[in-house]
Amino acid sequence: MNRTFTNNPQTNNSTAKKAWTWGAILAFIFVVLLLFKTLFSIILLTFAGLLIAVYFVAFGGMLRKILPLPKSWSVFVSVFINLVLLVAFFWFVGDRLTQQISQLSETLPQTVEQARARLGESSIGQKIIDQLSETASSEKTSAIARSFFSSAYGVVSDLYIVLLIALFLAASPSLYRRGVVHLLPPKAKDKGVDILDKLYEVLKKWLIGQIIGVFFIGILTAVGLIVVDLPLVLTLSLIAGLMNFIPNFGPIIALIPAVLLAFMQGTSTVLIVIAFYTGIQVLQTALMTPLVQKKMVDIPPLLIIVSQIAMGTLGGFWGVLLAMPTVAVLMTLINELYVKEQSYHKYEFQEK
Repeated sequence: MNRTFTNNPQTNNSTAKKAWTWGAILAFIFVVLLLFKTLFSIILLTFAGLLIAVYFVAFGGMLRKILPLPKSWSVFVSVFINLVLLVAFFWFVGDRLTQQISQLSETLPQTVEQARARLGESSIGQKIIDQLSETASSEKTSAIARSFFSSAYGVVSDLYIVLLIALFLAASPSLYRRGVVHLLPPKAKDKGVDILDKLYEVLKKWLIGQIIGVFFIGILTAVGLIVVDLPLVLTLSLIAGLMNFIPNFGPIIALIPAVLLAFMQGTSTVLIVIAFYTGIQVLQTALMTPLVQKKMVDIPPLLIIVSQIAMGTLGGFWGVLLAMPTVAVLMTLINELYVKEQSYHKYEFQEK
């Protein structure tokens, strides 16, 4: 049986067109991912500025409940009051804080050697030292620290950029809100306004919870350090409070300098410090976290850890710091744009 094969020009053109279309789509996705990776640090700084702007606007809203201020002036007064409080803080405790930070940086190398010596006195401690020496050399540790705390512009420049973005956003939030809504198609504008309002509430409540946690942990840590008679109370309590913004890893980072200083007073002091730091975190988890989580998106702990690792790899310190609010925003968007829509369509289908 003879078989004849004929070339169909239309089929060939259709196949070529599909190949070029898919190639263009893949190229576009690749370019978007490449730009996202390149601009990720800028995206993080912008998001950090957005969080501070949310704080200024929320603080201004609180002022309007107390003082008869117009909405535009309330934000200005909010920024002014917070800047005055920040200047006053450094005016009264800045010198002492600077001295303690300098003393801590000078004391830590000595305390590390003392801790190594005390651990070496026991067989278990010596095994821990040997294991740490094998898994992490000083060069490797320094490289990890540099990559974690590095940024595209430097710490001072980052803070300046974040504050500048926050001031511009807080000065006229409605302008940028309208700009985002204008980019949406007509049918999605009402939904977009509703989602923006919910995102603002989520971020505001997250900030309130974190700020309360900073004072809660900072004050309890200061009390515990005074009872144990450990030096550098102001610096250590401030570090412990600020590390509340970094769940999971923050308490460990705050514990390290306290434990190293405790080694200078003996092993029993180390155990006491570890115990009361752990107790503070348990109290914070039992008392503060439920109150915050009731008003926020319920974020699974595993998702927070994975997001911190992923964002820390891409964005270093800023990535770890902003992982939780980023996940809260993403989960709110997914809930509003997908989960609720699926539930609505399912209910509509059952009604029919």
